[in-house]
Amino acid sequence: MKGSLIILFFFCSGVLLARLDLIPSYLIEHDCTVYALWLLMLLVGISIGSDRRLGEILRTLRPRVLLLPMATTVGTFAGTALASLFLAYSVSECMAVGAGFAYYSLSSIFISQYKGAELGTIALISNIARELITLLLTPLLAKKFGPLIPISCGGASTMDTTLPVITRYCGKEWIFVSIVHAMVLDFSVPFWVIFFCTL
Repeated sequence: MKGSLIILFFFCSGVLLARLDLIPSYLIEHDCTVYALWLLMLLVGISIGSDRRLGEILRTLRPRVLLLPMATTVGTFAGTALASLFLAYSVSECMAVGAGFAYYSLSSIFISQYKGAELGTIALISNIARELITLLLTPLLAKKFGPLIPISCGGASTMDTTLPVITRYCGKEWIFVSIVHAMVLDFSVPFWVIFFCTL
């Protein structure tokens, strides 16, 4: 939760600095978000590649484990497509926002780049909300519906920020599933977001 608040703080600071004309014109004219995006993709790759659990996870990976991230993807896309019926955004725009899977830092940059700051802001807030909902509701969801629902709800956050609460309320035996779930979704975010943004 602390990480989400820090991201939100920096986002609001950026908006405030821009509104007060305190940002150098060079940064605006040369669209530095593209360079930030490239750097972020490099750091994501480094993060996944340097994870000591990666080798163990890949060695013990069974095809059945991939069913949960697939179900999360299908459920998220179905929900966002349904939500588009009640919103002023197209189906593809809503699905691009949903395709962030709680990976707000990456998805909001992509969406801002392709669809503008308004939809990028919605993506940021929506994906932070998904993470916060998981943090707050995991005890109830795990008790009422079992361990798979909180993991699916957490999206790409289930190997970092929401992993402790999932471990506590779903059990340590679900750590591996939770990490694989997040890694698959993490990897898919750029592809899904770009796909829906370019429709």
